[in-house]
Amino acid sequence: MSDTLSTAPGSPSAAPPSPPPATPPPRTLAIARLRDLALVPAIIAVAIVGFIVNPVFLRSDNIVNVLQSMSEISIVVLAETVVLIAGKMDLSLESTFGLAPGIAAWLIVDPAVTHGLGLHALSGGWAVPVVLLVGALVGAFNGLLIVRFGLNGFIVTLGMLIVLRGLLTGISGGKTFFALPESMTYLGSTTWLGVPASIWLSLLLFVGGIVVLGFTRPGRALYAIGGNVDAARAAGIRTDRILWLTLVVAGMLAALAGLLISGRLASVPAAQGNGAIFQVFAAAVIGGVSLNGGKGTVFGAFTGVLLLFMIINVLALAGVPAQWTNFLNGAVILVALVVSRITGGKAQT
Repeated sequence: MSDTLSTAPGSPSAAPPSPPPATPPPRTLAIARLRDLALVPAIIAVAIVGFIVNPVFLRSDNIVNVLQSMSEISIVVLAETVVLIAGKMDLSLESTFGLAPGIAAWLIVDPAVTHGLGLHALSGGWAVPVVLLVGALVGAFNGLLIVRFGLNGFIVTLGMLIVLRGLLTGISGGKTFFALPESMTYLGSTTWLGVPASIWLSLLLFVGGIVVLGFTRPGRALYAIGGNVDAARAAGIRTDRILWLTLVVAGMLAALAGLLISGRLASVPAAQGNGAIFQVFAAAVIGGVSLNGGKGTVFGAFTGVLLLFMIINVLALAGVPAQWTNFLNGAVILVALVVSRITGGKAQT
């Protein structure tokens, strides 16, 4: 009856259905694709400057050195990028980077050699699963507090950063785990086709990230959640499940990155990962990933971390002390925010 009355003569007509969203014109899509290449000219310019500073910069062994030195941190950048796109923030990745391999080393290494429990049954193929499990548990606990209990992600992960850092210091006694089993050093020290395995793994993970976020429904859902979580929930996206899974995957990626650097150094120092989060955020921000969520690409994050480590390498070849690295990271973040404000009209805060 109400439908009849609403359409009766003299009655206000029902509001017409809203038109479907317009498809972005090809030119808009082309511009969006070009944004992924925004740092390529800067990378080329830094390469030219590096060659002028020291011709060694463009030698193959130095290029491999740059790629290997950035491979571990780049995986953490990938993890943080996924979390940021989802509209969250995970500061604890820095500590997971150190704690995950630290837990495995603590369980496995001989107490007569270093501070450990000597569970040699785990020294075989179990070391890598233990590392990944620790990362997954940290991410799941973060998800419990952030998603389930609705706590502030920044505060939660900041607290977790401190807790995990203290846990690593406690189990290691403030010392360095060494005499690691081959299962913990293989991925970080071996080469595949003449190139360090860590470089291959980093590139494969970034390619996987580009495919998942750019061409799959879960990837599009992640952008929708980061852009407007209420609208994404209203559209039928299982936001809580996706956010929780994102934090778990990020924790596992950080754990894998820690395993790679532990394998390369054949040790797990108690301070592993300290300050790494500064480089991670610097690379993500300069790569165009928004701290507000819903914006940025995996490829942009990769170019950001590549540019950052190229600059660090150029400074090292020029004789600039390594103590200036943190200054560089902070300056990069500030410059990227200013450029974002100028070009986009809105700061990425």
